[in-house]
Amino acid sequence: MASAPHDAPGFELPLRMFMAFRMALDEVHAELAAQGHPDVRPTHGYVFQAIGPHGTTAADLGRALGISKQAAGKSIATLEGLGYVTLSPDPHDARRKLVHLTARGVDVLVRSARVFETIRARWAAELGPERLRELEADMRRMTPDDFFRLDVPGWFGSVG
Repeated sequence: MASAPHDAPGFELPLRMFMAFRMALDEVHAELAAQGHPDVRPTHGYVFQAIGPHGTTAADLGRALGISKQAAGKSIATLEGLGYVTLSPDPHDARRKLVHLTARGVDVLVRSARVFETIRARWAAELGPERLRELEADMRRMTPDDFFRLDVPGWFGSVG
């Protein structure tokens, strides 16, 4: 006999949330690979988000991700080698370099957004649009408002 949802052990909730998260990311990255971006890893998406549309420095990237400036520099070098970011002098401070997404980096974000929309549409078809909206509202209620907070300790120890 299957147990009622309220009888589930406490550890199941975070594991199910993680499993859903992992399944979505795996699907996004499989599709990105099929669309010409086989070298993109899940941690790269967080780096792209932290770089943002206006660029950033290695130090600011490190702060956003909760990693050292050196680790951020390694990530930047990796992504530069893959053609996803470029470095340029900071016009306000000659000692600093700014990292920006290239057209290839922006393409990854655009393509991944489309795949996430496809996944969401499939969930809406399976659960029903109203139930999905309720689930999303419940998740908003139970989590901090700053859902793009990237500096989760330990998550980005190696993003290269």
